[in-house]
Amino acid sequence: MVRQVKEGGGRRNLTVKVKTAKKRSTASTRWLQRQLNDPYVAEAKRQGYRSRATFKLAEIDDRYKILRPGLKVADLGAAPGGWSQIAAERVKSLGGTGKVVAVDVTEIEPLPGVVNLTLDVTEEGACDHIIAALGGKADVVLSDMASPATGHRATDHIRVVALVETALEMAEDLLAPGGTFLAKVFQGGAGQELVARMKQSFVKVHHVKPKASRAESPEVYVLATGYRR
Repeated sequence: MVRQVKEGGGRRNLTVKVKTAKKRSTASTRWLQRQLNDPYVAEAKRQGYRSRATFKLAEIDDRYKILRPGLKVADLGAAPGGWSQIAAERVKSLGGTGKVVAVDVTEIEPLPGVVNLTLDVTEEGACDHIIAALGGKADVVLSDMASPATGHRATDHIRVVALVETALEMAEDLLAPGGTFLAKVFQGGAGQELVARMKQSFVKVHHVKPKASRAESPEVYVLATGYRR
């Protein structure tokens, strides 16, 4: 079971400083220094998880109890597999009745209790492949998908909205009645039109920002529960 990170933890924090190499941009240097000094990155490695994002889903689930033994979970944009690892643990897909299908256009290294699908979610018939792999409709659809940032705020916002809309459209096809949808959004959350659409399809919709999400990051998550079929 994942152990949440207590920042500080009574230990002396030693900051790792990274010098800008000739072939490394200033932005890349800042990213690398942040990674090296991030307690969640270090803890993910120590506990054997694929990414620091593991702790985001674990924290959200600790609070909202969206993952339970026996549930079927579709993880969209799953690479490198951190969310699928947590989902597999909590729905008991290894040696239990739960099922986790990790979907990504990039091939994912095998994970215990997880079925990997190398698939572009925008392709026609993608939902049919996922439902077949799950053995039925999903109880939970997760999406931590994000497109590479361009640095242009308006362009990045359009890309994020498009991804969330794609994930929502898939969730509406994949989910069983009463199901849950969790997706990453940026720029202060999902827009009014998108939230209004979710409220038509789900009983409850709200935004969540887990502590594991960096304070300076604009990312938040939209959580929709009680899918109306």
